[in-house]
Amino acid sequence: MSLTVPADLLEKAQRGPVSDEEFIACIRDSLPFAWSVVAELAERLSTDGAPFADNQKEPPDEQARGQLLRLVGSDAMRGAVERYFNVRLAFQNCHRLALFDPAARSAYHEFVSPRAQLLNQSPELVNC
Repeated sequence: MSLTVPADLLEKAQRGPVSDEEFIACIRDSLPFAWSVVAELAERLSTDGAPFADNQKEPPDEQARGQLLRLVGSDAMRGAVERYFNVRLAFQNCHRLALFDPAARSAYHEFVSPRAQLLNQSPELVNC
């Protein structure tokens, strides 16, 4: 299961739409490691002035890695996180999550290119 959904939020979703704020709270509470990575990158992006900030640290365990994969693997979660932080997400391999300033189109397209994916490969990442 991707998220731990509180009963009241599930009931609300069964009746109709839920707000991004409610969905973000569910993501943050369900995927604390993934949320901490995203929040740290968002902070770096806003303070460094670079076109993007990326995570190069491997998750501490498989549970943490799973959280990161679930976050980036869901279009709904990705979209909500992108709107919340006003960023564009990109992902390579098992843990290289990057947040881009929406205006940094060139840097984003370079990061998500086949060339960048190939250059980001290493033997230790084959089975991650």
